[in-house]
Amino acid sequence: MTDSEFLDLAESLLRAVEASCDRINDQNLADIDNQRVGGMVTLVFSNGSQIVINLQKPLHEVWLAARSGGYHFKFDGQQWIDSKGQGEFFSSLSRFASAQAGCELSF
Repeated sequence: MTDSEFLDLAESLLRAVEASCDRINDQNLADIDNQRVGGMVTLVFSNGSQIVINLQKPLHEVWLAARSGGYHFKFDGQQWIDSKGQGEFFSSLSRFASAQAGCELSF
């Protein structure tokens, strides 16, 4: 994968995260403040906990830091998969965000 291909895919992932936060907030499922600075999105929950999603261009990875730990995702040609077998990015984000928000959320 080229750097340009990675950036296109990773930017699409970050936009999808932001759109999911907007949908969750619009549906009053949870109050998530999402802040974007360059290749990093920070999700702040009403209890003050955070999830940080950060692009790692040199490694062609997306890193996610949640209360449960840090995770590295690589694109396998179809989806973003955790490098240590923890699953697909959006299902993992949904699981971590649900735990931190205290309610079931789907990204």
